[in-house]
Amino acid sequence: MSAPQPAANPPNVQSYCHLFYISDSQQAQIERLQALIVQHQLPIVLNTERLHDKLTQKRRQQLSQTSSVPILVLDQKDKLSWLSDGLSVAPEWDKLQRRVVSAGRKSELLLQAAKVTADSRVIDATAGFGHDSLILASTGAQVTMLEQQPLMALLLLVEQQRMSAQPNWQKLMSRLQIVNTDALSYFATLPADMTGATKAVDVVYLDPMFPEDSYQDSKTGKGAKVGKHMQALHQLASPPTLDEERQLLQHAQAIVGNSDKQGRVVVKRPQLAPSLVNQQPHESWHNEAVRFDGYFV
Repeated sequence: MSAPQPAANPPNVQSYCHLFYISDSQQAQIERLQALIVQHQLPIVLNTERLHDKLTQKRRQQLSQTSSVPILVLDQKDKLSWLSDGLSVAPEWDKLQRRVVSAGRKSELLLQAAKVTADSRVIDATAGFGHDSLILASTGAQVTMLEQQPLMALLLLVEQQRMSAQPNWQKLMSRLQIVNTDALSYFATLPADMTGATKAVDVVYLDPMFPEDSYQDSKTGKGAKVGKHMQALHQLASPPTLDEERQLLQHAQAIVGNSDKQGRVVVKRPQLAPSLVNQQPHESWHNEAVRFDGYFV
């Protein structure tokens, strides 16, 4: 859920990242990681180093405090994670298996709002750790996941590759396309008229970053608690400005206007947060923590 601002790194500017690994037997996995960076033209320079001591929580904290660049860790279980303030964070899509399998409009507010079907084309314009993309793709829809932060895009690509090796996940993984770009730049590449050979986009899903203090009511304490994944994302991305919010919503509405169905822009917000650009949605779905605002075209 990175903010829809211009990419943090200008074109051709490399991001340096340090990868710590545990064993020499992980070299093949490191080579696959490097191959993904090249294949998807991610502006990442990966410096690797083997750890010879135990990767305890104290050691993770030390690594976080002493490094001036982002840190990735390949642990003893061959799991790749990003070390953020001493906490290891990763997409961990397998932990969503039960939710993905049982996903439906009765159980998922997002699906109530998006109303996607197996023939829908969806853009998740702020992919983050990709959890909402999985729910959208569980319907059979094709989902393009946009993630402007190269480090996050790499984590998503690695997770897609890892889960594609599991037979019961392969069909779902084939419906996901991960693109390292910011939403506005990607929107600009889409043809104005998608009524021909290009499949029109039916739904654009937006989950823009929001100020950290806006998830809970300051007086009552009610609202969503900020988990470790959200805390980590706040280190990479800033909330969009009002003008950026306006551009994002306008462009998204223009794109779904080509759909032969009722085009929808769905915006995820903390339950108590104001609507995007303070624009009243056509309909909202909410629980005690989050709200999905629907804008119909």
